[in-house]
Amino acid sequence: MTQPLEFSLHPKVLKHECEVFMRSLILVSLLSILVSAQTAPASAPDENTSANSVQQLVIPAGTKVPLALKHAISTKQTREGDAVYAETTFPVVLNDRVLIPAGTYVQGRISHIQQAGRIKGRAEVLMHFTTLIYPSGYTVMLPGSLENAPGVDKTKVKGEEGTIRADSRTAEKVGTVAGTAASGTVIGAATGGGKGALIGAGVGGAVGSAIALLTRGNDVKMDAGTTLEMVIQRDVPVDASRVPTVTRTTAVQ
Repeated sequence: MTQPLEFSLHPKVLKHECEVFMRSLILVSLLSILVSAQTAPASAPDENTSANSVQQLVIPAGTKVPLALKHAISTKQTREGDAVYAETTFPVVLNDRVLIPAGTYVQGRISHIQQAGRIKGRAEVLMHFTTLIYPSGYTVMLPGSLENAPGVDKTKVKGEEGTIRADSRTAEKVGTVAGTAASGTVIGAATGGGKGALIGAGVGGAVGSAIALLTRGNDVKMDAGTTLEMVIQRDVPVDASRVPTVTRTTAVQ
């Protein structure tokens, strides 16, 4: 009876064959992973990135925004802590995209106010802007200060925070005193000669000083509609989906 043939592999050969098989298996697995990665849609991450960039808008620090006051402010009637209400008069556009449309409301607060003194001290108003309210009702908090006050007469803006200071009236007061003293001299000379002239000059000078002391310096007064210029003090991110892409003027047309 014929005996079946038996084959046996040398242990070293068997070990080599196993190593070759495992290497082949690993190589096939790596190739499968690479093929899957290449066939996966690569556009999805790009779409998400572009969508995020479209939704993200930033109002850069240093942006200047023209405003018009909605109510009057004066150093006689306004007090520290009072609210400030204004409205943008011209759209702010960056890279062909509207960031702040005309007609956006701006809210702020009076931080410091000082009336003009009778002897010295000028009238001052310091205000800060805190809120943008878009026509859609979208509200954005911001740090804004006064950059310029072109619509306020006889004033100038000082300091980085934008304090409005009234011009000095020192020259006007000196002129009042000098003019009144001269009038007193003429009257004294007509009534009592040289001695009367000296007395008259003294009396006239005293009256002029009284007028100067009773006359308050220039007050700061801003009526409704007064034009101001606000500057944004730091970058302000806004939601692009809630910011109109057209201005109020364009929409009306």
